[in-house]
Amino acid sequence: MFKKIYNSQSKSITFSAIILAVAGLFSKILGLLRDSLLASQIGPGEQLDAYFAAFRIPDLVYGVIIAGGIVSVFLPVFSEHFKKENLSANELTNYVLNAFLLVLIVVCAVLAIFAGPLIRIITPGFSQTARETTVLLARIMFISPIFLGLSSIFSGILHYFNRFLVYSLAPIFYNVGIIFGIVVFFPRFGTIGLAYGVVLGAFLHLLVQLPAAKSVGFSYKFILNFRFPGLIRMFKLMVPRALGVAANHVNLIIITAAASLVGAGGISIFNLANNLHYFPIGLVGFSFAISSFPSFSKFYVNGQKKEFFDNFSSSVRQILFYIIPAVFLTFILRAQIVRLILGRGRFDWADTRLTAASLGIFALAILAGALIPLLAKAFFAMQDTKTPFFIGLISVVLNLIFSFSFIHFLSFSNFFRDFFVHFLRLESLRNVQVIGLALSFSLITAFQAFFLFYFVRKKIGIFNYREIYHSFFKNLFNIFLTIPYVYLLLYGVSLMVDMRTFFGILIQTSITLIISLLIYLAFSYLFNSPELYLLKNSLTKQFKK
Repeated sequence: MFKKIYNSQSKSITFSAIILAVAGLFSKILGLLRDSLLASQIGPGEQLDAYFAAFRIPDLVYGVIIAGGIVSVFLPVFSEHFKKENLSANELTNYVLNAFLLVLIVVCAVLAIFAGPLIRIITPGFSQTARETTVLLARIMFISPIFLGLSSIFSGILHYFNRFLVYSLAPIFYNVGIIFGIVVFFPRFGTIGLAYGVVLGAFLHLLVQLPAAKSVGFSYKFILNFRFPGLIRMFKLMVPRALGVAANHVNLIIITAAASLVGAGGISIFNLANNLHYFPIGLVGFSFAISSFPSFSKFYVNGQKKEFFDNFSSSVRQILFYIIPAVFLTFILRAQIVRLILGRGRFDWADTRLTAASLGIFALAILAGALIPLLAKAFFAMQDTKTPFFIGLISVVLNLIFSFSFIHFLSFSNFFRDFFVHFLRLESLRNVQVIGLALSFSLITAFQAFFLFYFVRKKIGIFNYREIYHSFFKNLFNIFLTIPYVYLLLYGVSLMVDMRTFFGILIQTSITLIISLLIYLAFSYLFNSPELYLLKNSLTKQFKK
């Protein structure tokens, strides 16, 4: 029974997205627990700043070589080879596996050697002690991209065969490893224990996918041929794509450098708020992007342009349906969310208010952030990696300008600073400049989403986009009708519970969130939102004998 469920195959994009979303929810909950433990046991300061800063260069390796290379181009090339013959696809997999293993080992080893000067560049505001700690953590964390790189190849195989359940378990195990590092390694080894947890999580990410990959026909062979046609094609496709994804990681490196100048705790506040705003993005945006990618790739390879657009339109409309209420509810409930998840231990009231203010600004970018993965996957399925690259390159330039400009204007009294200080009630808080970094990140996210959609529309061709626009405004209308009830619920429940306690805030937030979503669904049903029927039909199709 367990083996049957473990190797189950999804039968529709929507159900695949549901599987990924449910598993993603559990993974995100573990991620929130991870951040809660980090905030309460360590708290915003040099130690936690060093931990987050140490992630940046290993994350750059992951983004450029793995997310930008293996994840994006392996599946389309694998699809073509599998269409020809099973043996060719398995041969390609082994060539890719061994080639990238060698590349990752060399790259990570070289970067680990030069971690000192690299960390000095991205943390100009760090003290010498904090910088040394960051270098040590980064060198240990460089092991994790090697495991994650191998794991991503097996993920591509599982995507092709629609084995999304087992794939969705990998991020869960990754977070379990990190949490184990916080709870077990950190008390014993100190800050270095956090890095050990990251490596453990990456290893578990790989380990959980191996049996399923073997069940669909993968068999390992030690073969290495950099002239293999499929491998050469992958390298050609991945270069501009990798550079495009690198732009997002370079943006985070720029923000990390700027945040290090704000003061101790600046990097921590930004990352904690950023992780909270990614909760609905990971739950919805990435779930639909990942589940849609195999269909996009197959339709494009087979020349089925109409089917490609229909799947694209359906996925966009469903993302809009789920993510639009998330934008407004995150903004309205930002203080409650931060207080419930992070507000304990070493994370004080000032940290809570500043993180909530940053989350409020991040909330404005949730919709754009949720659409970007799907839009990017559409380009990659069409084997166009140049367009996302140039859009990403422009975003890096804009982020560089925005980040340091906003920090500058938020450091002294002026209209720009006074507006945010008054609007977000931050008069007495330290590190106010952090909200400028959240604003910069939100603006460039919106920029990327807008132009990716504009150019993907030109790339796909002339089809009827009216359904997408209609869905956007209908869902916007439904949430506007829901908002008054959100505030009424917040006020009403606050009169019945003690808002000075954790359980009081938990009850207020839970009741408001659940009833508000039910009201939104009721309005969606009342105005015949087709996304509800898509959900129903997908569930029926999946479980129909």
